Parts: sequence; C-alpha cells; structure tokens
Amino acid sequence: MTQADEYDYEALPENSSVFAHLMAGAFAGVAEHAVMYPVDSIKTRMQILQPTPQAVYSGVINAASRISTTEGARTLWRGVNSVIMGAGPAHALHFATLEFVQDALGDNGAGHHHFAAAASGACGAIAHDALMNPFDVIKQRMQVHGSVYRSILECASKVYRAEGLRAFYISYPTTLSITIPCQAIQVTTYEYLRKVLNPSGQYDPMTHVMAGGVAGAVAAAATTPLDVAKTLLQTRGESKDIRIRNCNGLFEAARLIYQRQGLAGFAKGLQPRVLSHMPSTAICWSVYEYGKFLMSRESLDKQPIMT
Repeated sequence: MTQADEYDYEALPENSSVFAHLMAGAFAGVAEHAVMYPVDSIKTRMQILQPTPQAVYSGVINAASRISTTEGARTLWRGVNSVIMGAGPAHALHFATLEFVQDALGDNGAGHHHFAAAASGACGAIAHDALMNPFDVIKQRMQVHGSVYRSILECASKVYRAEGLRAFYISYPTTLSITIPCQAIQVTTYEYLRKVLNPSGQYDPMTHVMAGGVAGAVAAAATTPLDVAKTLLQTRGESKDIRIRNCNGLFEAARLIYQRQGLAGFAKGLQPRVLSHMPSTAICWSVYEYGKFLMSRESLDKQPIMT
C-alpha cells in the first residue's frame, strides 16, 4: 500500500493553513449560489405575500417563461453580484468553522457522529449568516417584481437611507432560525450518506454529488416555512401593504402569513427552493471536497492517490 493509499484526504494535513480551508470554502460558495441563481430568483417571487398581479405564477416553468418573455431573461440574474460578493467570504468562514468544530468534536473519525455533524453545521451557519445577511437582503430586494435598483450599491444606499442599518439585519434572527436547523440537517445527512456510500473514504466525486443533492433537498424542504417568513421580512420595504411594511420579527411574520393564506402560505416556493438547493448543495460539497482533495495531493508532493 502506498503513502497515498493510506492518506485520508477528508482530514487535511496538520500543516494546512486556515487560508486553505477558506479558499476551498470560498470557491464552493460562489459556485453554489451563482449556478442556481435564476431558480432562487423565482423562489423569492413566489414567496412574496402580496405580489403584483403581473408576478403571480402557477409554477417554476410558468414563472421562468413569463419573466423571460415580459422582463427579459437577464431579470432572472438581477442581484447575482450581491451573492457573488457575499458568498465567497461567507462560505469561506462557514467551512473553516465547520472543519474546526468537526475536528474538535471528532466528526472526522470513523463511524457516524450525528451530534458532532449537526453541531458543526449549526456553528458554520451562525458564522456564515453574520456576514451574508446584508448581501441576502440586497439580493432579494433586487429580485422582486418591479425592482427599480440598477446596481447593488444603489440598492444598499437607498435601503440604508430609507430604513437604516436595521433593515440589513431585521431578518437575521429568522435567518438563523432557518439556517441552524437547515445546516444541522444538511451536514448530518451529508456526512451519513457520504460514509454509507463511500466507506473507504477515498475521493469519489459521485458520492459527493449524490450525498450533497439529497442532503440539500431534505434540508430545504424541512425549512421552507421559515424561509417564507424570512422573505417577507427581507422584502417588506418594497411592499405597499402597511402591515407588511411594519412587520417585525419571525412570530409576527408567521402570524401575518397564516392570517392571509393559512397553512398553505408556509409552503410557498417549496418547489423552486428544493429544485435550487438540491443541485446547488451538490455543487457546493463537490467543489469543496475537490478543493480538499487537491490540497491533500499537494501535501504528498503531488503523488497521485491510487485506488
């Protein structure tokens, strides 16, 4: 057995710098959000509590067709610069935190460690959202139908002048209430499936695609009701409805959604949310694991890992 055979790429070498984790996470984050951005735009529009008559859609395909026809295909990409600017550093921090907590709790060892996986996912989410939340607010303000913002700087400036700094973090507690369970579910599911599908622990791209896709779909479906509330809070400043504009916090948003649309209102955007999270999570984990694989090869003086 060669040195490469014995090497576990999942645990980066001890001399790996924090920068290595940050870079792998940054590339993964940008890839995840940029590729599936049009579907995320559709999800945002379908979750608006009181949309304009021109922005009522029967499904994902209907939304994509009508938006492309009436507003132009580029509309589906409006606000993507905000995500790219925020996703890189936010995901770098997310994965660096995740790896640190996994190492501290022993999740990188053999066997299944569900608590350690869930805890690392939750900690990663807290670090990620502290940095990403303002960029997410700008993104959704630019995604809504009739958005007048021409750039992310214009959007950020006008939102700040009209609503203050609070507007960029009004949804932060709600965001955490989504991402903490979402990431806990996602990381736990991913780590479980990765070890079941690939017990040897050697680098296998198909394993990361399949485990990431299933983990993303499960986590997205489970947290959609909270995501609907978050969308209401992050886009409230664009609404003409006085109750929506004055809505504060998760419980008030949930009560308003239930009063207006019943339990069905909490499932708005479920289809595009799952459709976007399944491939984007698969992409994210695949890119991140590939980055770790490349760095592990470098640590072995670029010797190929033999199967």
